[in-house]
Amino acid sequence: MRVALAATVRTLPRGAGLAYEPKFDGHRLVVVRTAEDVVLQARSGRIVTAAFPDLASAAVQLPAGTVLDGEVVVWHAGRTDFALVQRRAAATPARAAVLAQSLPASYAAFDVLELAGLDLRGRTYERRRALLVDLLLPLGPPLQPVPMTTDPELAATWYETLPASGIEGLVVKRLDQTYPAGRRGWQKLRHTEVRDAAVVGYTGTPRRPLALVLVLPVGDETPLVSSPLTAALRADVAAALASREAPAAGAARAAAPAGGATVTAIGLGEIPFRPLDPPLTAEVRHPSTARHPPPEVLRLRAEL
Repeated sequence: MRVALAATVRTLPRGAGLAYEPKFDGHRLVVVRTAEDVVLQARSGRIVTAAFPDLASAAVQLPAGTVLDGEVVVWHAGRTDFALVQRRAAATPARAAVLAQSLPASYAAFDVLELAGLDLRGRTYERRRALLVDLLLPLGPPLQPVPMTTDPELAATWYETLPASGIEGLVVKRLDQTYPAGRRGWQKLRHTEVRDAAVVGYTGTPRRPLALVLVLPVGDETPLVSSPLTAALRADVAAALASREAPAAGAARAAAPAGGATVTAIGLGEIPFRPLDPPLTAEVRHPSTARHPPPEVLRLRAEL
């Protein structure tokens, strides 16, 4: 199932026929209710049903032949917590059942693609939105429609105030728009300077990467060393590296030196790193093109 994408904008779009939704900071998730069961699909296409048994159980209430598009989030201390979503997504099936109790997931649905076997992707967003609300409001949490407004002034207020709740920004859609599967047909306005960067290398070992060597899409293309990776990101990067190599090649590379490649790290000077060719892609937060503070890696992009 190819999902719709959004192009980044720098200012709030205004005009007739626009709808505004909060942009949640979670994992994109397609919920598929078949005649027999429920399948949860990540944006990459990977099936992650076992990681979110609480959402799968709730989605059984949906009519057979229903497909939803949305974001899975975990609320903690009054705000969404992306690290906790990562923890849920990476859990083994046995661990997922435990985490479903202590860190329950919430599904912020922003579109319905099929309903009771009827393909709705050719319908307008305005019509799909009405059907989504009618479908989910009677069910209640953890399956909920995202808030939506057509008032740009209210949207601007959301943009200024909702970051305290962990909301990244806004997604803007046309009311008369069909579902743009696989295309950047929507617009997104983020509060932070978040961008995709090329991962040209890493420090540490393939099994325990410590930081990423990045080239940002702006500036002079000088490689930068990220801030230290979280435990969840180390696991993601290690898995991505392992998937690129045969076991024998991976073992040989783990024992091999970095080949003389070095990069300047803030506070550490020149340090060796292991190059990656072709690069990976990561979503990073960086306030400017300056070398200080270092970029913060938010997540690794799927290789698709």
